[in-house]
Amino acid sequence: MIREIITYPNKKLKEPSKDIKKFDKELHLLLDDMYETMVAKNGIGLAAIQIAIPLNALLILLPDENDEQKKENLLEVINPKIINQKGSIIYQEGCLSVPDYYDDVKRAEWIEVEYYDRFGNKIVKEYDELLGVAFQHEMDHLKGHLFIERLSYLKRKKFDKEWKKKERAKKK
Repeated sequence: MIREIITYPNKKLKEPSKDIKKFDKELHLLLDDMYETMVAKNGIGLAAIQIAIPLNALLILLPDENDEQKKENLLEVINPKIINQKGSIIYQEGCLSVPDYYDDVKRAEWIEVEYYDRFGNKIVKEYDELLGVAFQHEMDHLKGHLFIERLSYLKRKKFDKEWKKKERAKKK
């Protein structure tokens, strides 16, 4: 089922998510709905809080070399923790909860992450480049943060001004 994605400035996006304790049918249904929602909205990542569910679950599905998102490449990530990180990289990011806005964000270049799959199996993996950036972006959501909070003061002021202008235009 495709669910509604909540968007900035919805206060629910600021809510920190809670760890998942049960790896059951309910969780599997949530992950399946998140997948359908993410693909329907042309996203490469989605955190549960973006569909107003404050649980530590996220998905990432990068397009392959043919620009296709194949379900067998889907990462389902439960209760993630970054256990190591190195370097820094600047990547242009966007977000389904901040539609039509993109900006450069500085992140760790390489991360090592510990998480669980949908069945409760523990996984420890290393990620870099876009996959590492996407991981960090989605993990920010789980802590109640959006990528726009990582912008410089001036860029954030510019974003706020453009966003308010766009919102006023919608109301007319």
